[in-house]
Amino acid sequence: MKKFFKIFFLVLLGVVVLGTFFFLWKKSQPVVKKYEIAEVTIGNIEKRIVATGKISPRNEVLIKPQMSGIIAEIYKKAGDKVKVGDLIAKIKVIPDMVSLNSAESRVTRAQLAYDQSKKNYDRDSKLLKEKVISKEEFDKTRLQYENDKEELGAAKDNLSLVRDGITSSKSQVSNTLVRSTINGTILDIPVKVGNSVIQSNSFNDGTTIATVANMSDMLFVGKLDETEVGKLKTGMTMDITIGAMQDQKLTATLEYISPKGTEENGAIMFEMKAALKIPASVFVRAGYSANAEILLNKLSNVLTLPENCIEFSGDTSYVYVLKTKEPQAFDKKVVKVGLSDGIKIEVQSGLKAKDKVRGAEILAKKKEQKSDEKSDDR
Repeated sequence: MKKFFKIFFLVLLGVVVLGTFFFLWKKSQPVVKKYEIAEVTIGNIEKRIVATGKISPRNEVLIKPQMSGIIAEIYKKAGDKVKVGDLIAKIKVIPDMVSLNSAESRVTRAQLAYDQSKKNYDRDSKLLKEKVISKEEFDKTRLQYENDKEELGAAKDNLSLVRDGITSSKSQVSNTLVRSTINGTILDIPVKVGNSVIQSNSFNDGTTIATVANMSDMLFVGKLDETEVGKLKTGMTMDITIGAMQDQKLTATLEYISPKGTEENGAIMFEMKAALKIPASVFVRAGYSANAEILLNKLSNVLTLPENCIEFSGDTSYVYVLKTKEPQAFDKKVVKVGLSDGIKIEVQSGLKAKDKVRGAEILAKKKEQKSDEKSDDR
């Protein structure tokens, strides 16, 4: 029995030693690498840059009150279309007590003067008919009467303005009525009935009653990195993709590139604006996020190759042309390349259509896919 176990362990030890030698021999053997094969094709290449931004009206007008007070009524809401002069809101004036007392006192004095002038005018009218006084004397009385009458009307209008912000003779153009100054759409009404508002003056901007904009005249407003802004010029056409309207493509014309950049997250960015061409059947809301693709260059019917097939060494570019399929063998060849769109690259010389060249390593690709799958599982 002991002899059996002794033989068994010796055999097991031999198997382990042989297995170890086989493993080491296998590991020392060169790994045969397999590569994807790409073919030179004839196609088109477009060089584009992408800018991110948003859609904004060309002009947003802030409607502000011409006097301070409290919002008494609001006649419009966000989204309503308005024309010049349309009534948006009404302001109730809160009078200053000192000004109010002064205005009331002015009315009282004007009324007293008018009453006296009226009596003098009526008396001198009779005397003139009886030819007791001359016409020159009567004209002086009438002039005083007319002046006192006018002063009484002005005092009453002043009192009405101080107390109510409106006069009976000019109620349609009263400062208490807030009207639209342009044709357009109301984007926002940030106040409510009962809110206090102040007029614009040299010390503050005043309270915004409404924001109005012409929604048929819209701009794409975006920013570009300093490395790309030098490639642009006004008048260039761009394709606009709006995040909320993925099925709708719009075009725009570049109108403005800022002469001054601003630093954002360590990069220098330049603002750009482009006029949108919006079909009548499409409604674009202000504030939509959007991307702009700008075509810089386009080549048609040229030799193209996936850019990952090209290897660079200094100023020289080269590829590995397929010589045999099994086993794979390649010849190194210098090529001249041109325009690239980041995926495909133009081959200017060194290759011809349907030539096959080495691409990415297949094993490496599989490892990458496995690592990606593991990260997704996490």
